[in-house]
Amino acid sequence: MTTRPPTPSRRTLLRALTALPASALVLGELPGLLGTAEAAAPASGYATRYTIVPFLNSDDGTVNVYQSDDAADFRLLQSSAYTPPSNRIRDASVFKHTDGYYYLTYTTHTWQDVSTTIGFARSSDRVAWTFLYDYPVPITDLSRAWAPEWFVDSDGSVNVIVSCSTVDDEWIFTPYLLAATNSALTGWTSPVALSGIGSNHIDTYIVKVGSTYHAFTKNETAKYIEYGTAASLKGPYTISGTGDWAGWGSYREGPSVIQLDNGGWRIFFDGYGDGTYYYSDSYDTFATWSTPTALPTLSGTARHFTVIKEAMSGGTSVARNATRSFQSVNYPTRYWEEQSALLNLPVLTSSSTTADKQAATFTVVAGLADSNGYSFRDTAGNYLRHYDFRGRFDADDGTSTFAKDATFIARTGTTGGSVRFESYNYPGYYLRHYNYQLRVSLADGTDLFRQDSSFVPVTSWA
Repeated sequence: MTTRPPTPSRRTLLRALTALPASALVLGELPGLLGTAEAAAPASGYATRYTIVPFLNSDDGTVNVYQSDDAADFRLLQSSAYTPPSNRIRDASVFKHTDGYYYLTYTTHTWQDVSTTIGFARSSDRVAWTFLYDYPVPITDLSRAWAPEWFVDSDGSVNVIVSCSTVDDEWIFTPYLLAATNSALTGWTSPVALSGIGSNHIDTYIVKVGSTYHAFTKNETAKYIEYGTAASLKGPYTISGTGDWAGWGSYREGPSVIQLDNGGWRIFFDGYGDGTYYYSDSYDTFATWSTPTALPTLSGTARHFTVIKEAMSGGTSVARNATRSFQSVNYPTRYWEEQSALLNLPVLTSSSTTADKQAATFTVVAGLADSNGYSFRDTAGNYLRHYDFRGRFDADDGTSTFAKDATFIARTGTTGGSVRFESYNYPGYYLRHYNYQLRVSLADGTDLFRQDSSFVPVTSWA
C-alpha cells in the first residue's frame, strides 16, 4: 500500500522586500472560481507538449529543460542542458523557428555586473544546445540588457523584447524592441523603446490576439505585473491593469503567457519573494484570472522562464470501442475493478473469480463531453465518473454535469504504454489510486503521484 506522510532575485538584492504570498487553489472552490474551464484534449493523433528552459535557483550558469503535456506537471527532460562558454545564463526565453531549430536568448551576466549583451543558442532537440553568439545591444551608455523575450508576430517576423537601463540610472529599465533582419537571426534592427509602457518596467512579455497586442510587464517600483494593450507592436500601449488588478499579489516577475488547448490563457510567473513559481488562468481574454496555483516541481528550483507550446504527432491513445482492463504501473498485480459501484484496485490473477474478471473489464468509448477524450463503461452500461472526487459508476442521466464528470483526457504515463487520465472538468486533477481506491486528486509534481496515476491498458480479463 502506498503511504504519504533560494537564491535571492536580482530585484530582491537591490531592495530588501517581503512578499505577499498567493493563495493556494482549493479543490472545493474550483467550480466557483473566476477563470476556470474544462480541460480539452488535443486533436486525435496529436499530443500537446509544453517546454521551458529555466536557469536554476542554485546556479545561474546553466539551464535545465522540462516538458509537460498539461502545462502544469513539468518533468525534467535534461539537467544542465546548456552552459554558455563564458558568462552566465539567466532569464532564458525559448521558441521554435521555421528552420526547425529551437532558439534561446538570455541575460549574459549576473545582476551585480554591467551586462551589455544578450546571448543566443540553438538546439535541434531541446536537449543538446550550441552557443551561437553574444549580441552587444546598441544603446548609448547602456548599463544592463536583461530578460530578452522572443515575440513572433502574426506575419512570421521574429522579435526580441529586451529590458535595458543606462549608466545614468542602472536600475531603471525600459523595454526595447529588436527585430530580426534575416531568417538566420544574426542581424537585428536598432533598438526602439516600446511606447506607452514607460520606464522602470522590466520582463515585458507580449502576446497577440486578433489585431491587438497584449503586454504583461513588471512595474519595478510597485512590484506588480501590469497589463496593457496596443494596436501596434511598438505601441503606444495603454496600461489598464495596475496594482493587484489580477489578484496575483506583489513581488512577482518574469511573466510568460501561452494559450491552452481549451482556448483559455495561462500566465506563469516567478514569485521570487516567497520562492514559489505560479500559474493563473483566464477565460475572458485577460479580464479576470484564477487564484494563482503553485508549480510543485519547479518552485524553489526554477527561475524566470518562458513557455512554448507544440502540437506533436502521435500522442497517448487508448483504443476506443474496445474492452480493456487497466493495470497499475507501480502495483502490477492490481487492476481497476468495480466493487459496489466504486472503482478500486484489488489484486487480480488468472484464478480470480469470473465475477471479479468481469468487474475489471471496461469498454473504452469517446468522451461524453469531448470526443477526443475518453469515457469508460462497465458491463451493465454504467459510466465511470468522479463524485465527491471518488471514482464510481452510475447510469448516464443525460446532464452536462454527468458528461463532464465521466470524461477524462489521456496524458503520458510514467512507463511506455502507460496512460494518465486527467479529469475533464477539474483540469490538473488525475485519477490516481490511494489506499487501493481510485479518486480524482490534484497532481503534486512528485514521481510517486505520477506512478499512482499511471495505468497500462491491457487485454481485458473477461
